[in-house]
Order: sequence, then structure tokens, then C-alpha cells
Amino acid sequence: MLDTVAVRGYRSLRDIVLPLRQLTVVTGANGTGKSSLYRALRLLADCGRGDVIGSLAREGGLQSALWAGPEQLSGTRRTGKTEGTTRTRSISLEMGFAADDFGYLVDLGLPQMAGVQSAFARDPEIKREAVFAGPTPRPNSMLVRRGGPLAEARSEDGRGFDQLTRGLPAHRSVLAEFAHPGELPELAVVRDRLRAWRFYDGFRVDAGAPARRPQVGTRTPVLADDGSDLAAAIQTIIEAGFDDLQRAVADAFEGATVTVTVTDGLFDVALQQPGMLRPLRSAELSDGTLRFLLWAAALLSPSPPSLMVLNEPETSLHPELVRPLATLISSAARATQVLVVTHSQALLEGLGRAEGVELYKDCGETRIAGQTPLSAPPWDWGSR
Repeated sequence: MLDTVAVRGYRSLRDIVLPLRQLTVVTGANGTGKSSLYRALRLLADCGRGDVIGSLAREGGLQSALWAGPEQLSGTRRTGKTEGTTRTRSISLEMGFAADDFGYLVDLGLPQMAGVQSAFARDPEIKREAVFAGPTPRPNSMLVRRGGPLAEARSEDGRGFDQLTRGLPAHRSVLAEFAHPGELPELAVVRDRLRAWRFYDGFRVDAGAPARRPQVGTRTPVLADDGSDLAAAIQTIIEAGFDDLQRAVADAFEGATVTVTVTDGLFDVALQQPGMLRPLRSAELSDGTLRFLLWAAALLSPSPPSLMVLNEPETSLHPELVRPLATLISSAARATQVLVVTHSQALLEGLGRAEGVELYKDCGETRIAGQTPLSAPPWDWGSR
């Protein structure tokens, strides 16, 4: 389980250390940084896939994603005026997490020299990486460390480090290059964990949405981000023998049942409601009904990840569906760690025992309500 997620220098997240529990709910007013936190977690996951450089490029490049305020805000809070300060650190975007076994930290910065007449001069570089044991990335807890092109692994006697390479390209992660289970299993664990994180940020339910069209179906333990394989995912849940799906559908839609029809290899959802002579196909379902089925298929996955992140799952759902949705999320949290970003007080109340984290803005910076330097989880960014 993840204990801590830390982000420094990303949009409004000047320096935030977020504690996580089995089920964590992040709330806050519009503009307080909830979406920035969600996007930062996606970037961190992209490190495991080797796609963090491309993801930042799609956001407009590192410069557009960096914290835009002064490095220190003490003067702003004292005088009420925002003024530039003398920079003491390198320009960077840093992210990391600590779990109950291994943690990971990555430091992204501006390129020094992309190459003569290179068209990639705006690509960020990976300046620093670390895989560590324990709650915080301290020097004595490092298992693998990377600084620029140099990558090293802790020696077998634990007293020093053995060199892995002096020529690691700035756009390649140590996770992608050296995560071999037989040699450096800790790197493989971290890489596979990041790759397995799942993110769901709403689903299309308009007339042309992929979930409304019959699709060729294969066994689908993980619902696609766009919900295009909804019918196959539901059939996989049904054949796995999970009863939670039918209970959730019956609870949400007054005794309805969901099945899957298969015609010439094409899978389609069928929802049978009491009083109806025939089931409704996915193309006939209301937007709210289809969206609820999509969330049910995502949350009841037979192959749960180590972390599932949900961004405003209550969006466009009827208020009466929020309680069944909360039941689904609580059920998922028994098998996997879940982080929910939401505006909905009803959803927060429905989740009951969830750890609530409220964000607010102070001088443009996202902060955690009630958190002090003494109550924040331990974290050490280190330096380049």
C-alpha cells in the first residue's frame, strides 16, 4: 500500500506531501488543485511506462507545467505582494511515492544541451531518480540512484554502490533500462506497480460513445479508459462469479439485472428492468445509467491494481445513484487502494470511514487543510 505521494513544482503544487490510506477522498473548492494532483499522479505513473517526457510535451512542455509563483512564499504571505525571489534550487518538477516496501522519486528539469540543431531542445530531461526502502528517500535508504547519466545500485554488502552505467540517456528512465526481476527486483517491482495504476476520469456516454456500440469481445479483466470494452468487461465479471455487480445494479435500478448478448462475436450490454418486456441495449440506455454501469465495470475488476484513482466519479449521475456508487467504491477498496477526487459531499458521506483530505489555495499554492510541518508525512527531496 502507498503511504505517501509527494509533488514539488507542478502547477499549483509548489510542495505538497499527501498521506494515503486504503481509501482516500480528496475534496476542495474549484481551482484548489484537485485536477493538478490527479494529473501529477498520471505523470508519475507514466514514469513506469517510459512515457513521462511525451506526457509533459502534450501538456505544453515542462515550462508550462511548472509552478509559476516565487520559489518561497514567506514574503508574499507577510506583505500580500507577489514578487520574484532569488532562486536557490534548480528549475525542476519532482514527484515521488513511498509504500510499505519500496518508494520512488524522479526529478525532471530543463535540458542543458539537446544536440546541435536538435528539434528536441524543449524536451525535459530526467535529472535524478531514486528507488529506496522505507518512508522517505534518505541517502542511507537508497537501493538504486541515478544522477544525470550515472546510475548505481546498492552493493551486495550494503556498504556502497556498484555502477550500472555512465551513459544513461536523459530521456530514458532507470526503470525502463534496468528493471530486470532477476538482477534488480526492486526496480521491477516499482516499474510494474506504476504501470498497473489505473486512472478513470469520467466516460463518454453521448450517442457516439464507444460504450454504446457492440464490440468484438475477449476476456477483459480491466476496463479500458474510454469504456469501449464495457460489455466484455461485464461478461468477464459475471463469469468470474462476482455477485457485487448484480447487487449494485439491482440496488441502483430497482431490481434490474445486467447481462451480455453475443451476436457473431459482437458483445453488447443488456439491462432488464422490472416491468419491461425486453432488455435495453447499450445504445438505448440513458446517459446516467450507462455511466453507472461503466463505473461498476471499472470498480469491480477481477484483476485489481495496487492503486485506482477516480476523478469526480459522481459527475452527471443522478443524486440517487451516488449512494450505490459509494457502495461500489467501498467494495473496490477492500481489494485495492483507492483515491477519489470529488466535489460531492454526498459521496464523501456515503464513503463513511474514508480518509478525507481537503485542499485549499493560499497565495496560489495548493495546501492541505489542517496539515502542519509536524503532522505532514516524512519526506526528503534531497538535491541534485
